[in-house]
Amino acid sequence: KQQAFQYGPTAGLPSLLESLEEYLTKKGLPVSENRLMITTGSLQAINILAKAFLDPGDHALVENPCFIGAISAFQSCQANLDAIDLDSEGIQLKALEKALQNSPRPKLLYLTPYFHNPAGLLYSQERKDDLVEMLRGTDVMLLEDDAYGELFFYPEDKARLTPIKSMNPDGVEVCYTGSFSKILGPGFRLGWMLVSEEIYRKCELIKQSIDACSPSFTQVLADEFLRQGAIFPYLETIRPVYKSRAEDMVEVLNNELPKGVEFEAPRGGFYIWLRLPEHLNATKVLQRAIDGGAVFVVGKTFDPYGQKNNTMRLSYCNTPKSDIQKGISVIAKSIMEEMKRA
Repeated sequence: KQQAFQYGPTAGLPSLLESLEEYLTKKGLPVSENRLMITTGSLQAINILAKAFLDPGDHALVENPCFIGAISAFQSCQANLDAIDLDSEGIQLKALEKALQNSPRPKLLYLTPYFHNPAGLLYSQERKDDLVEMLRGTDVMLLEDDAYGELFFYPEDKARLTPIKSMNPDGVEVCYTGSFSKILGPGFRLGWMLVSEEIYRKCELIKQSIDACSPSFTQVLADEFLRQGAIFPYLETIRPVYKSRAEDMVEVLNNELPKGVEFEAPRGGFYIWLRLPEHLNATKVLQRAIDGGAVFVVGKTFDPYGQKNNTMRLSYCNTPKSDIQKGISVIAKSIMEEMKRA
């Protein structure tokens, strides 16, 4: 198609907006009451929303650990980050309640409730309901990042995957972001935001000043993917692949990790989050592992304060079983060696 090699509208190619609207409507999102914008990856959507809401010195609430891209986006606006720890059901509510009472009040709360990057957890519905009630009437915008929600392993989890944006809660401004990166491939650099009309107008002006429009070529491909209905059978194909790799990694971790290292088996997404004993330094473990031919991302990367470093993120999504066995063996050995040294 000729339009694939031309500039397109800032908000996205009309054909892709139409097919994506249909797809998101099937997911239960309130598309008709909001505006949809195509972005150059969902990170650009987060970055644009950060610019729309945050001035230097403003406060943003984030999870700890937190997606490094979001940390960078908020810090680039010279915002102060207030980090709230997670538990097995999501962000800790007592700490959130306290943070919402701070003066000055935070401008936004950033959450990744669906197979969190890096922690891998899936928020409970009760936790989502409670935090929405907590936000009601505070004027704190909720930025809901849903890059991994389609990559669930267990059908019984589908109810918990309903976006907060789909709940359309009264008195809470929810800005929803998603991505083709974890479905079609990160090289597509295509994401989206679904936001209210007022916020959309601000974001469109900001995007015009960044890149004018996202790549038309990949938008045409994504549109065809949606229009042909290929996305649904494709997701049905890749979910079992990721589930199998996750199970393989969990099995090897259970067999080889030393006592004192904790993790939860993932129910979707790409990651397993290892928690080492408090006194261990994941960077030193990484240095040992690299010598053995394995790599991972250290926890300090995902700490908004850049301090806590006894954690590590492992990814199973692009690794065959034989390499999982080799890599985890190297990492487990490196942890044991660091335990002896420490």
